[in-house]
Amino acid sequence: MKRRFLTPFVAAVAALGLALTGCSQEASKDDGSGGGDKGDIKLGYVTGWTDGESISLLLENQLGKMGYNVETETFSDAAVLYAGVANGDIDMYPSSWPEVTHKQYIDKYGDDLEDVGAYYDNAVLTIAVPKYMDDVNSIEDLKGKGKDFGGEIVGIEPGAGLTKATKAMIPEYGLDDEYELVTSSTAAMLTELGNATDAEKDIVVTLWRPFWANNEYPVKDLEDPKGAMGDPEKLHFTATKGFSDEFSDAADYIGNIKLDDKQYGELEDLVVNKYGKDGKNDPPAAITEWLKANPDAYEGELPDEE
Repeated sequence: MKRRFLTPFVAAVAALGLALTGCSQEASKDDGSGGGDKGDIKLGYVTGWTDGESISLLLENQLGKMGYNVETETFSDAAVLYAGVANGDIDMYPSSWPEVTHKQYIDKYGDDLEDVGAYYDNAVLTIAVPKYMDDVNSIEDLKGKGKDFGGEIVGIEPGAGLTKATKAMIPEYGLDDEYELVTSSTAAMLTELGNATDAEKDIVVTLWRPFWANNEYPVKDLEDPKGAMGDPEKLHFTATKGFSDEFSDAADYIGNIKLDDKQYGELEDLVVNKYGKDGKNDPPAAITEWLKANPDAYEGELPDEE
């Protein structure tokens, strides 16, 4: 397996502060993790993408108990994250969208990546509006209403697969003369969504499922009769090539993880809402509570809680 070292490209991007938005964090000493005698595993996910955060925290807890020293690193852009996994700087992206949303990165780096399995099988990209907008129920209904939305579709990160899909969707529905896709970050999009729904103003945003925001905000997915936003896909564990050879027991364990909507929804809600809001920041408690409530969540025996 390729061992981690920063390539000149990744190092330069990191030094400029363009890619890394969070520092590596060692596994919590109070989360029941082991001493790391089996080796180091580094997980990466994009800041604000809470599917990656939630699954990374689950793996940090469980692989720690198996004897691995698990670290996480956050990125502001999926492109740099995939490059990091491909060159071995990052061992795994634990919630990748390789079939549709991130296919461009699989096409580019696939020879240096390894699929360790998929844990969720109904992920979708969506365009959404507030539920109180009774006259907008399909993407087709946006046509002719550009002024109602200030001519904007509020998006997330520029490098996200969702952004690429939305850019392709706009001309397919003939919206390019009325709307501009405005990108920044997931956090900024959610702030605008919250402000608009609090004031019951019109807004159209890019979203996806599974994502806790679909339950937190009064939003509805718009129908997509042309299928422009893509088909449902699975969420995968994408690792650097050779991961299963070096960490065979970890790979076997990870490959058995399969979550349904309820199990995944409970996990993300605990991580993001119950233990991640109002000044709280207690990821180990979120994972511990989820494991106690879901002892048979997926095939294979969970390591015992300490």
